[in-house]
Amino acid sequence: MDMNQLDLNLLRVFDAVYRHRSVSRAAEELGLSQPAASQAVTRLRLLLGNALFERVHGGVRPTPRAERLARVVRAALAALEVGLGEARDFDPQAAQQRFRIHLSDIGEARFLPALMAALRARAPGIRIETLPLPVEEIAEALDRGTLDAAIGFLPGVLSTERRVLLHDHYCVLLRSAHPLLAAAKGRRLGVDALRQLEFVAVRSHSETLRILQVLELTDRIRLSAAHFLAVPAIVSETDLAVVMPHEIACGFVRRGGYALLDADLPGHRFAVSLHWSRRFAQEPAKVWLREFIGELFTQQGVAPS
Repeated sequence: MDMNQLDLNLLRVFDAVYRHRSVSRAAEELGLSQPAASQAVTRLRLLLGNALFERVHGGVRPTPRAERLARVVRAALAALEVGLGEARDFDPQAAQQRFRIHLSDIGEARFLPALMAALRARAPGIRIETLPLPVEEIAEALDRGTLDAAIGFLPGVLSTERRVLLHDHYCVLLRSAHPLLAAAKGRRLGVDALRQLEFVAVRSHSETLRILQVLELTDRIRLSAAHFLAVPAIVSETDLAVVMPHEIACGFVRRGGYALLDADLPGHRFAVSLHWSRRFAQEPAKVWLREFIGELFTQQGVAPS
């Protein structure tokens, strides 16, 4: 292929389509119409003599040639972004950027209210999209630029840069009229007391399941739910208990109708971290996002490590 025929914008469209596996989502990211993005892909196909993408249900799938090309294009674009970004500052007041962040459902409840309120004052044009992914896909998504950041207790996410935002621990949430509370009298629950309870378990948070498994309490699970945020409503109407992070549980206790007890839970302490890719470590917009998140939650009394 003659390099004189290559338009850099074609590579930007190719990279976005590859990351999103969708022409329409790529067009949205780049601020193009879908026909314009599709035309760019067609031009690059003709230049390279390869289909690049095959249509599949819900989007497109890259060809083997596109897979090889994507690694080179992503590295080249990242280098250009860093090089060009060094010549300008990121202006949050003027920015119209979209940031994509991995957060679990419980992470959304913990971080999004404060984050969105602060962005309204400091960066009103910035949009946030949460994109929860399986743990094994997060590091690659950060490297590909599909994610700008990931927040959570993510011990399985390796090969990323990270900053600890907060330390927390798991505890047991019950309804305030639960019959066990009279006997417990606010004391820390031991294993024998835990064995008197029946539990809701949340499949999307494997750590709480691990704790119940280590304590050999899986036979005490009466409900297996997909998400955390429906669980407190269930707990309030039943004698079921749930193991959940202390910070989130305190919010429900403050609203009334719940009691919170510490318990002898194995490995119950954990750290919530902000993760990002080394490939984008110097990109001005993402540097600003990371510093903003760190500053915001430090102001709320959470000290990063």
